[in-house]
Amino acid sequence: MTGRSQPRWIDSHCHVYDERTPGGAHAALDLARKAGVEAFVVVGCDRDSSLAAIDAARHHDDVFATVGLHPHEASDGVTSITDLLDEPHVVAIGEAGLDYHYDNSPRDRQRSAFEEQIAIAHDRDLPLVIHTRSAWDDTFDILDSAGVPSRTVFHCFTGGPTELERCLERDTYVSFSGIVTFRSATDLQLAAQACPLDRMLVETDSPYLAPVPFRGKPNQPANVATVGTAIADLRNESALDVAAATSRNTRNVFGLT
Repeated sequence: MTGRSQPRWIDSHCHVYDERTPGGAHAALDLARKAGVEAFVVVGCDRDSSLAAIDAARHHDDVFATVGLHPHEASDGVTSITDLLDEPHVVAIGEAGLDYHYDNSPRDRQRSAFEEQIAIAHDRDLPLVIHTRSAWDDTFDILDSAGVPSRTVFHCFTGGPTELERCLERDTYVSFSGIVTFRSATDLQLAAQACPLDRMLVETDSPYLAPVPFRGKPNQPANVATVGTAIADLRNESALDVAAATSRNTRNVFGLT
């Protein structure tokens, strides 16, 4: 398809600077553009990756950066990234949150780093990108205590309808990744069917979590079209409508021009 008949997607969360990205960042971005991807939010997880995200945005007009401290890196302390928030092209804080599956940082450090990044989102009126794994209750408790930033995204949402409802009760956005194409992800697929289109984003989280039929290979931003089309099929809606809605939501959340 060409022209207006081709869905136009935005990859709301990718790590295109990662060395595992097929062909490298420039080639992967070019391939994605040919697949109908018109913008990319490249996400930082620590100081080095946040700098890499900013550098990618500096070299590509359709790339936007976030600065964040992932729960795996929480022991580094939020002060390791705060000076980067003043760099051009930065559109959000995160990814930030809790990961009790791996516990690569002590849980008290994870919670304090999450709280500090929520405070930054409030102070700077920035969107907040959340990573949560095996930590739903604590994630919601901290958000409720600190106050949910007005533009909050649960990236790579892995919950079911119950967790979706808890997100929507807090007026957050929910971003779906290639996991939604996995045969075993039945609860997540139910959530993708139930999620209001005006609260939905799509992402690759590349180079991780390649969707079927690319599962097991390094992921790349071009595959956001596969993710979005799979969601459209689940919902019995057109890919054009899902692409238009998720792209509009991503632009609104991150203030993309």
